[in-house]
Amino acid sequence: MPIEAPDLSFAALAPLLFVLGAACVGVLVEAFGPRESRHPVQVGVALVGTLGGLVTTLLLAGTQEVTAGGALAVDGAGLFLQATIAALGALSVLLFAERNLDPARSAFVVSAAVPAGSARDRELLTVQRVQTEVYPLATFAVGGMMLFVTANDLLVMFVALEVLSLPLYLISGLARRRRLLSQEAAVKYFLLGAFASAFFLYGLALVYGATGSVRLSAVRDAVGAGQSDTLLVLGLALLVVGLLFKASVAPFHTWTPDVYQGAPTPVTAFMAACTKVAAFGAILRLLYVAFGTEEWTWRPLVYGVAIVSMVVGAVLGLTQTDLKRMLAYSSVAHAGFLLVGVVGFPATGDPAGSGLPAVLFYLLAYGTTTLGAFAVLTLVRSGDGEATHLSQWAGLAQRSPLTAAVMSLFLLALAGIPLTSGFTGKFAVFRAAIEDGAWPLALVALLASAIAAFFYLRVIVLMYFSEPAADGPTVGVPGMPTTIVLAVTAAATLVLGVVPGAVLGLADRAAIFVG
Repeated sequence: MPIEAPDLSFAALAPLLFVLGAACVGVLVEAFGPRESRHPVQVGVALVGTLGGLVTTLLLAGTQEVTAGGALAVDGAGLFLQATIAALGALSVLLFAERNLDPARSAFVVSAAVPAGSARDRELLTVQRVQTEVYPLATFAVGGMMLFVTANDLLVMFVALEVLSLPLYLISGLARRRRLLSQEAAVKYFLLGAFASAFFLYGLALVYGATGSVRLSAVRDAVGAGQSDTLLVLGLALLVVGLLFKASVAPFHTWTPDVYQGAPTPVTAFMAACTKVAAFGAILRLLYVAFGTEEWTWRPLVYGVAIVSMVVGAVLGLTQTDLKRMLAYSSVAHAGFLLVGVVGFPATGDPAGSGLPAVLFYLLAYGTTTLGAFAVLTLVRSGDGEATHLSQWAGLAQRSPLTAAVMSLFLLALAGIPLTSGFTGKFAVFRAAIEDGAWPLALVALLASAIAAFFYLRVIVLMYFSEPAADGPTVGVPGMPTTIVLAVTAAATLVLGVVPGAVLGLADRAAIFVG
């Protein structure tokens, strides 16, 4: 039997080609480029790749096409998610490129292979040489995420999962300060991530055994033909578990606080924003395309996990004294809020009018706000590192009113206060759930939001109504990269809260899956 090459639409694949092509160029620069000029070149290549991916995604608006032999689906929801990932990826690259805040000119270790605490490690701690391998690694991760949200085939989805995960495991362990904590975070992320990948792969095998195909459309047809047996349900459960791990959904969140705390803060921002968008994009595609006609197979699972995630994130967030760990549990709670929107899905299997547009908007709003919050976190310094303990933020408004004001804006948005993007996003997903009859879930979400608001407001009270310590932290003067990130994320947080109509309309028009 002759083997035929699949039909490829290079126009539809342009965003992926831009990003992954830039990642490959970055590898070549790392191998052959002169060390003294490598950093600006790598930053430029990564920005060209991510911004090129963003522009080509915007140019493809309205496209609905299945390409690469049916393995990739370029549709409204996929393009919206790809554009969000590319934009957040470009902002993350700017955070990576910041050189004004750390005395050694970079948040990343010069040589990750040097044992932590050794004489060579102490020597390199003050060397102003900049780590540049993080840029192609981050660009590969962005490419994997963009492939993840458009994969129309479970096997391609698994490949994309590994492409986005492996670079994250590496760059999580590259912190210049607190090396052992960073390395511990990387190892924990890798080991637990391997388990999650195994769950996904085993679920893929079970679904293939039940339906005879790994194509999402073929799985949907098999489910619609009445082939819903125990094997298929178990396969779906294992697939969802693997994806919930990447989305930091409780009870599959155990890696999140440790990795968020140990990883370099720019990497934490990158993971918190981009990985959340990619993971939920894959969850939406799997549930809506492959199992949209058999809602009973996944709705109870998502319903229960959403409650657990909201309660765990809100309650455990109250007990945290480290800002990065607090934002990690905030991420867990917001994953539950996103699942509230996923539940807002009509039994007809038609995403129109469901929670899909609300989830798309929420992902954009949450990604920009979280990225901005971590960018502010990099500014507040204690000694030669970041001040992440809550007590160190006491009286910050007296030291730097602007920094405290910007951080307050992001915290209020995460709490869901009106006139911020967080309020609009929560209102959209809660309304979708109520319209679909899941009002008990929306009620739990409202209570969890009220609990979570306490630990956001606690930080604001500390900054404005507490006396600063005599040896309190300093606020660094950001360079142009971090300034751009703060300006863009703060503006987006306000615009999406005050005048969200245009973006909500865009998300509503983009709420289309093809398969």
